[in-house]
Amino acid sequence: MHTYTSVALHVVFATKERRRSLTPEIRDHLFPYLGPIVRDQGGFPITIGGVEDHVHALFEINAVAPIATILRELKGSSSRWINENWPRKGFAWQRGYGAFSVSRSNRDAVIRYIDRQEEHHRKLTFEEEYTQLLEAHGIAFETKWLWA
Repeated sequence: MHTYTSVALHVVFATKERRRSLTPEIRDHLFPYLGPIVRDQGGFPITIGGVEDHVHALFEINAVAPIATILRELKGSSSRWINENWPRKGFAWQRGYGAFSVSRSNRDAVIRYIDRQEEHHRKLTFEEEYTQLLEAHGIAFETKWLWA
């Protein structure tokens, strides 16, 4: 018997100290750069977006791709790539990430949400958005540890 899966994840990760360092120019190149990294890890990118201080991605993973491995590759490779192509003193991603399962019936809503990040963040800060995502997914957290 073969293994079949349909596992989609909405992941969110921020720049170190949530610095607003992802300029429109960098984002125009970064988001297409991230897709092949997901593919190299056995996943399938659906959409990638974000704003100056964080990235959202929706992708499917296969049965053997650990989430931590995919995110380590995404963040590590892209950090090196940004530093090579847009030399900024010490660009880095913040430690950690959020990863949320997405049902097939909810994928279109998540795609719209990711694709409308610029509009969304005219009304809401990243901190507000992230805590809302954690709460919506029933993830217990302590605010004092979120931004460490």
